Amino acid sequence: MLTDSGFWFVQILNSLQLAMLMLLLSVGLTVIFGLMNFVNLAHGSLYALGALAGYSFAKTLGGMWAAYLLSPIAVMLVGAVLYVTLIDRLRRAGPMKQVLVTFGLIFVLMDAQRYFWGTDQLGVTEYPFSGSVEILGQIYPTYRLFIIVLGLIVFGLLYFLLEHTKLGAEVRASVDDAETASCLGVNVERTFFVVFLIGCALAGLAGAVAMPAFSAEAGMGVAILVPTLVVVVVGGLGSLTGALAGSLLIATTLTFGQVFFPEFAGVLMYALLVVVLLIRPSGLFPVRS
Repeated sequence: MLTDSGFWFVQILNSLQLAMLMLLLSVGLTVIFGLMNFVNLAHGSLYALGALAGYSFAKTLGGMWAAYLLSPIAVMLVGAVLYVTLIDRLRRAGPMKQVLVTFGLIFVLMDAQRYFWGTDQLGVTEYPFSGSVEILGQIYPTYRLFIIVLGLIVFGLLYFLLEHTKLGAEVRASVDDAETASCLGVNVERTFFVVFLIGCALAGLAGAVAMPAFSAEAGMGVAILVPTLVVVVVGGLGSLTGALAGSLLIATTLTFGQVFFPEFAGVLMYALLVVVLLIRPSGLFPVRS
């Protein structure tokens, strides 16, 4: 096995596929952390909502392409309601209240998901790229390659948005110094709102994309929340490059850890976190500490 090049290549692809899902989740979370100073532990629940909504859209509208389009919009609308009713009021309440309220929101959203979709695992049998290809003698699902390509496309679009648009300049200025940016005419409150909605939409997209490969169930966001938080801390707050680097590192650690040391895969992830924080306490590519 260790001398089989096909085995290693497949594990690398598995790492990339998991990294792209983590990237879709962590980008919104890290920019929300970096820009708004807001600890949103319910971000994983929005991922689960995207998967469950994607299941419903796929069943009622006849295909996953509708789910890919509509799930981010649906989750973004839910995020807008949460922002107006809770998030905006909690921004100045301090991290402890933010943690407590959003932690409670996890259970509220989980119970709501169970009410509407039940407790069973839900999945679809018909979805794009459902076949498989042979890579170096190994059979690999085409859909996982689709996830990798989609993640890279989204990263490229986000990079262009943050580096080459007016909104991106406002986001970067607000992350560096919100007060000075406001004095220079940047509508920081509007920027906060737009960034939060983008983060919610990406969480919904991640859930819809993950659903055909891993199925959907109420509360599935809880399992992905901790690795996503680790990605944010490892990569650095507010950094798109950090989100990519953290996703690749954590996904590779989890994938190869589960292959070679399945009992200690989770421990390896935290060990990597400790090493990074000892060397770079602010993360690998922080926009600010």
